[in-house]
Amino acid sequence: MAIRSKLAATISMSAFAAALGTVAAPAYGQEEPTGEDANLVTTEEEDADDVIVVTGIRASIDNSVARKRENTSMVEVVSAEDLGKLPDLSIAESLSRLPGLATQRLDGRANVVSIRGLAPDFTTTLLNGREQVSANNNRGVELDQYPSELLNGAVVYKTPDAMLVGQALGGTIDMQTVRPLQYGRTQFVVGVRGEMNDLGRLNPDISDKGYRANISYVGQNDAGTLGWALGYARMQSPTQEERWNAWGYPNVDDDTQVIGGAKPYVKSNKLKRDGVMGVLEFEPNDKFHTTLDGYWSQFNDTQRLRGIELPLYWSAASLQPGYSEADGLVTQGQFNNVEAVMRNDVVNRDSEIFAGGLNTEFAATDRLTFELDLSYSELKKTEENLEIYLGTGRGGGVGATDNLGFTMPAGGGVITFDPSIDYSDPNLFVITDPQGWNSCGGAVPNCQDGFVNRPRIKDRLQSIRLQAIQAFDGDLENITVGVNYSDRRKQLIDEGFVLTHKDYPADTPVPSDYLYDPVSLGFIGIPGMVAFDSWRYYNDDNYDLTNEALWTPGRLTNSYIVNEKVLTGFVQANVDAGPLRGNVGLQIVHTDQSADGYAAFNPGSGTVSTPISDGDKYTNALPSLNVAYEVAPETFIRFGAARMLARARMDQLNPGVGYGFNEANNVPGADINMSPWSGTIGNARLRPLLAMTLDLAIEKYFGRGGYVSAGVFDKYLENWIYRQDNVFDFTGYPTPGGVEPTYDFGIVSQWQNGRGGRVYGAEASASLPFEIFSSALDGFGVFASGSYTKSEVREGGADPIAMPGLSRWVANGTVYFEKAGFEARASARYRSRFLAEVSGLSLARDKIDARAETVIDAQIGYTFQEGMLEGLGVVLQGSNLTNEPFITYYNGDIRQVRDYQNYGRNFSVGVSYKF
Repeated sequence: MAIRSKLAATISMSAFAAALGTVAAPAYGQEEPTGEDANLVTTEEEDADDVIVVTGIRASIDNSVARKRENTSMVEVVSAEDLGKLPDLSIAESLSRLPGLATQRLDGRANVVSIRGLAPDFTTTLLNGREQVSANNNRGVELDQYPSELLNGAVVYKTPDAMLVGQALGGTIDMQTVRPLQYGRTQFVVGVRGEMNDLGRLNPDISDKGYRANISYVGQNDAGTLGWALGYARMQSPTQEERWNAWGYPNVDDDTQVIGGAKPYVKSNKLKRDGVMGVLEFEPNDKFHTTLDGYWSQFNDTQRLRGIELPLYWSAASLQPGYSEADGLVTQGQFNNVEAVMRNDVVNRDSEIFAGGLNTEFAATDRLTFELDLSYSELKKTEENLEIYLGTGRGGGVGATDNLGFTMPAGGGVITFDPSIDYSDPNLFVITDPQGWNSCGGAVPNCQDGFVNRPRIKDRLQSIRLQAIQAFDGDLENITVGVNYSDRRKQLIDEGFVLTHKDYPADTPVPSDYLYDPVSLGFIGIPGMVAFDSWRYYNDDNYDLTNEALWTPGRLTNSYIVNEKVLTGFVQANVDAGPLRGNVGLQIVHTDQSADGYAAFNPGSGTVSTPISDGDKYTNALPSLNVAYEVAPETFIRFGAARMLARARMDQLNPGVGYGFNEANNVPGADINMSPWSGTIGNARLRPLLAMTLDLAIEKYFGRGGYVSAGVFDKYLENWIYRQDNVFDFTGYPTPGGVEPTYDFGIVSQWQNGRGGRVYGAEASASLPFEIFSSALDGFGVFASGSYTKSEVREGGADPIAMPGLSRWVANGTVYFEKAGFEARASARYRSRFLAEVSGLSLARDKIDARAETVIDAQIGYTFQEGMLEGLGVVLQGSNLTNEPFITYYNGDIRQVRDYQNYGRNFSVGVSYKF
């Protein structure tokens, strides 16, 4: 809802500084207004003739522009419209509207952020200036874990300074909660809204409706020395999805390809999240200031997926003569003898995050201040991905088959089918292993009646920071000297179990008391399929579980523990010489990294494994410079230069070794070219990615919340991490039957630091309140940005690779009107095609081309400004209004769709009250 905020009528440096009071400052590394500007925060008691009332999105833009202008580093800022009210439903969506930033959607919602074309793993996410743990098996933070209602904004640092610990190649995101003494007044806010998805209820056991609720309170004592803030947010949000998934497109002949197999399904999600934020701030005098803050969130993602796997060309099914093809792709035809695998799947993801910190400042003298910051962040995540199979017979080639016609739409998309059997018949489709996918290590044929993946993640990060700030007279404003020590431990345990029905080897009909009405797969031309409560059936002890790690070494080699102990010393000088402002500094970063994993191998009698540990120590120097020069009134040229660092992905640091031993090559005189050994391994000795970066921009500010900006950047990557052939010593590793190796070395595929390249581009953005053109347009405005990014990163001297997360073109725009309590806005965000990283089996990364997309959102609302209903607001919001799908494809051909995910539109209506 539009919430009232007051700014001085004459927009000046003081007014911009005053706007900072409503947005939380990070624990460190963030400039604050000083001197006269620090005392000019407007209050509710000011005469109405002396202020201009700015509400909602206008207040958010004003505050964001003010902070962008005053920061000496190059930053982008998102500010809350008021307490606990960001402009969007999630912090990820708000960030995606900033210049040079783009998000990748998961289940229809913005999930992770790429900055300047660099994937989320090259972005560091902070909360109140402190690095956060992540819920996936790497470093990219999933931002939907953080309720927007509990955040007051975020700053994105595109250029680092020496005080910014946790900098990254792409940029650093610092999410911020409220600071009650800076907020400066007592406030109570409560809100609730209902949500629905227009695809309807695709599965009977997950609703298409949900809700969000939040409550926040900020208060201070009468003396203004003690402040407190509490917030709680709850979300139970529905998502629905029609998903078409293809196995690939093999060759029919040298010139023609055809669909190899398909896995279409309807998917329903219930996202349940509880979040709590608390802040206690104490400032008894001008010498002592301490803040204790904490954040806790519990996130549960419950999914039901029902669909049919259709083995086509890659199976015993036969493509019939007479098919149609266009430009080398079969577009219409029929497969005979298709033996389907019907799926009733369940996914349960539970994660819990806690992050807390204590920051204390002590002014030893008028010019010397000491600061201590302590922080702790922890995450625990468990998944249970359950697959339950139905088919017409056990083991492949048994039971009824389908003669299945298919048609591919022009230009690619969802293939539709014309079946010849009834997929909704529970007497035809029974519990079994239809394709004979597993023999449980060779002991039990056709044993896989289902499967369950159970990856678990634990991530813990603790740090301590000490710094001293010495102020000076003259152009040298101050010098900061400090040290930061952090200790992080991340663990992934990868487990998977084959499910065999207790009636094995019999085929078992689904008991009638578990059955639902058939679920429609009409979007692919199949009117219905057998649906039942597979989660309850599984928990009712109908299956035996067999650990796949007994014969599949990959389960062990995927598991790891990574430890990182990082000591960072830094010094930074801040300069304020009239029109010239800036900072120059240096970080010295010493890293002690180690990792534990397994070397595992199946010699034919089951998995044998050996624990393996490795690590390294190294030191990097990271200088930085940021300069802002006011060449004309409110016109700035900015320049930034720095050496930046991003650590290797966690799964790359895993030292696990998956290897093989070829006894045929185990002969006297064997050498590296005919070695019996081979393998694929990680590397716990990987050095971080380093880059020299240059930034140049020009900015012009005008009016209230108005600016235009244009700039260029160039990141020279000193190295890049990719798989290379390397010699590995297998001395002491087990062999089949205990055979004595004749040679102990082998060539393995291993993650290594190699040659780097460049990532460069240009950005432009503008905020235009239309009142600068005419007073008649007061309340109207637009915020827009665009960026172009290109990479020239090569692996081993080959052609430039496609960088994960890099869209060459990214554009965002928001038009709005806000006045007298009424607010309306519409936003669009566009990103051109990019290499997406999607989660595969056991959280592994799959890289696949994604099509360009444009996502449009809008909302309209009204907040009562006076009378008995003053402070009451209502809002109607719609997201993904054009129902933009998320599409990935194979072989550079947009017709060869891998995934076509149709999310539908989400609508919400809500009320809030502030007093």
